[in-house]
Amino acid sequence: MPPRRQRALRVIPPALRRQGRGNSVTDHSTEEPEATEPRSSIVDAALYRDGKRISTPSSLAETYRQLRTDAEAMAWIGLYKPSDAELLSLADEFDLHPLAVEDAMEAHQRPKLERYGETLFVVLRAARYLDAVEEVDFAELHLFVGPGFVITVRHGAAPNLSSVRRRMEDDPDLLRLGPEAVLYAVLDSVVDGYVPVVNGVSNDVDEIEVQVFGRDPKVSRRIYELSREVLEFQRATRPLASMMSGLEGGFEKYGTDEELQRYLRDVADHVTEVTERVDSFRQVLSDILAVNATLVTQQQNEEMKSLTEASFEQNEELKKISAWAAILFAPTLVGTIYGMNFDNMPETHWAFGYPFALLLMAFVCAALFVIFRKKDWL
Repeated sequence: MPPRRQRALRVIPPALRRQGRGNSVTDHSTEEPEATEPRSSIVDAALYRDGKRISTPSSLAETYRQLRTDAEAMAWIGLYKPSDAELLSLADEFDLHPLAVEDAMEAHQRPKLERYGETLFVVLRAARYLDAVEEVDFAELHLFVGPGFVITVRHGAAPNLSSVRRRMEDDPDLLRLGPEAVLYAVLDSVVDGYVPVVNGVSNDVDEIEVQVFGRDPKVSRRIYELSREVLEFQRATRPLASMMSGLEGGFEKYGTDEELQRYLRDVADHVTEVTERVDSFRQVLSDILAVNATLVTQQQNEEMKSLTEASFEQNEELKKISAWAAILFAPTLVGTIYGMNFDNMPETHWAFGYPFALLLMAFVCAALFVIFRKKDWL
């Protein structure tokens, strides 16, 4: 990193200053303002010289004052969900670009790396795997890296930058390489944090495969939910490859230390490994979803086949019942007709009338039986 420039007088756009003042408008002409102590979002602020902590200011103003009196010091300011006023104060002190400050205020950005003069603005999406609910929790992290300062702005629980700071303070040789060394450590922490997430998602994929072939009816919903998490994971990791390429492209121009270059290339290798695994999850889940759809279709076809067979058997039984009902109905019809008490009916007073009626009933029943038998109803 080039030496820190003297703070320049700059004008913050009115839109950002309005954000810093808040959204409400109150008339204070007739009442005294209520005295309240503003909430500080500083997690840790420190000044370093030659890789060692030399001061721990308690406020941003104290940090500015000490940094102005020590041209060789580097400030590392860690913030958690800072107010707009604090970000505007940092922008004024360190000459931060208004667009970068506006992005840090909104805190819903895609991962990216942008250079504004001598200042790097980096957006990262940290992730952690929640075992209890089997979900991936994402958090946003912004970094401003410039001559003699590093500002980290966290908008979520991850990552744990206190461990990153301890690691750097335990390695003065690395820390004395300057703000880009802190950037490397943060990048390395975020990328290393992806490993447990990748392992957790991998376990979920294995469990889903077991559920699919076990015909678990709830597996479709789980595939959909995990696919959404993998898609979000891709959005967090895919831009990192181009970000690392951008950093590597500036090694020579910005005089990055050779040892630090090796560290950053190692992070780039880890990024490639993580993105490849995440991309493979997307493909595996797509294949599992296709297999699950095929199995569900097969199960539905089997159920339809069973229903069709049952319906066919019912139809066969119905045919038999209908055939026997028709056969038994024929003698009933003949007997009913001959049972009528009318004098002028044919064969009523015929001596062979009764045997003839019985033979007629038997003939009709036999004829119907033969007909139904030919039609495979009996």
